[in-house]
Amino acid sequence: MTDRTCLSIVLAAGEGTRMKSMRPKVLHEVAGLSMVGHVLRAVAEAGGTAAAVVVGPDREDVAAEARRLKPDASIHVQSERLGTAHAVLHAESEIARGFDDVIVAFGDTPLVTSETFARLRAALADGAAVAVLGFEAADPFGYGRLVMEGGALAAIVEEKEASAAQRTITLCNGGLMALAGGTALPLLKSIGNANAKGEFYLTDAVALARAEGLSTAVVLAPEEEVRGVNDRLQLAEVEAIAQARLRAAAMRGGVTMTAPETVFLAFDTQFGRDVTLEPHVVFGPGVAVADDVTIRAYSHLAGCVVDRGAIIGPFARIRPKSRIGEKVHIGNFVEVNRTTMAAKAEANHLAYLGDATIGEGTNIGAGTITCNFDGADKHPTVIGRDVFVGSNSTLVAPLTIGDEVLIAAGSTITLDAKEGALVFGRAKQAGLPGRGAEMIRANKVRRAARKAKEEAAKG
Repeated sequence: MTDRTCLSIVLAAGEGTRMKSMRPKVLHEVAGLSMVGHVLRAVAEAGGTAAAVVVGPDREDVAAEARRLKPDASIHVQSERLGTAHAVLHAESEIARGFDDVIVAFGDTPLVTSETFARLRAALADGAAVAVLGFEAADPFGYGRLVMEGGALAAIVEEKEASAAQRTITLCNGGLMALAGGTALPLLKSIGNANAKGEFYLTDAVALARAEGLSTAVVLAPEEEVRGVNDRLQLAEVEAIAQARLRAAAMRGGVTMTAPETVFLAFDTQFGRDVTLEPHVVFGPGVAVADDVTIRAYSHLAGCVVDRGAIIGPFARIRPKSRIGEKVHIGNFVEVNRTTMAAKAEANHLAYLGDATIGEGTNIGAGTITCNFDGADKHPTVIGRDVFVGSNSTLVAPLTIGDEVLIAAGSTITLDAKEGALVFGRAKQAGLPGRGAEMIRANKVRRAARKAKEEAAKG
């Protein structure tokens, strides 16, 4: 279908009042990505060439998320909620552009896979004017029923309009629909609202298509795939399914998990082969792990790269914009933030490394801190190769430490150290009355001035 164009219309106007949240429902996350983000990602992977997102009034936050994930997405505001067909027609201008395929998806059904969207498109390529996603329900109560006649889809009947016989049908509507671009607008515009709710049901497109002699089709998916989210309980259920999928894919790809149910992955976590994950490891978005890496229990990683053969943890935290080099050892209670550690460097326990560049083979002793923040600004620390930093050292940035430097334990280092030096900085305690308060107040002024400058630049 690479030669077929496709418009994906994502309905994301619901407020989700049952979520009991100030945040709109579709922005709640599953595996580190908003629900509407999962939908946009899946339809794009299925070959969607354009996207139209229907949002509620004053929901620039939803629009911003859609544009972040798909910058060319068109945004359409639905002020009144008069049914799904009414919502879809807010994207009329996009439909009128003449796409081969039109997919209608929902921003609160994040488990639908790109393969399923592709099968809906394939049904259109095979001649269907309307293709509906269906599933066999364990308990069909509350779902629209797919009414089949002569082996073909004749209609979708909502629960309230269904007859007693139709309510026994277990083949149910999964909500998603694909429409042939050439007939989509006439079908959508012919939908009326003569029903119990007085709404314009997208599902009526099936019966209308049949009345026009057009072909309809059903594409089946597992029931769990079409799960929608209306409250926090359902959000947790969907998260559990997403995590089970991600873990299974990782283990099939060569990752060992000693207690898979305790490991939590992000939607985009990448693994090489022969990676070992001990219990209770958590991944935020944007992590790439190379071959032969071991991540020990209770570690948390986000937005970082871990190179081949590294060992992380236990109880380690690797924060965004960090790179852990080959065969690096990060031990317990070590935090790494915006830092690059070259091959075979070590920080085995109780250290904070922020805004630092650490050379090959360097050893960071227990209790070492890079003091990267002066109260107003962040500053870098550069440490060369084969440096030995003694325990309880405080490295005050900006600072450059040359190769093969030995820093004595308990030192506070404020000046650059040349290659090969033995450096120590243990001073007798002294005090300057009032000077601390003066510096703290000056830093507050600097922060306020910088914030004002940033706000002015935004606005």
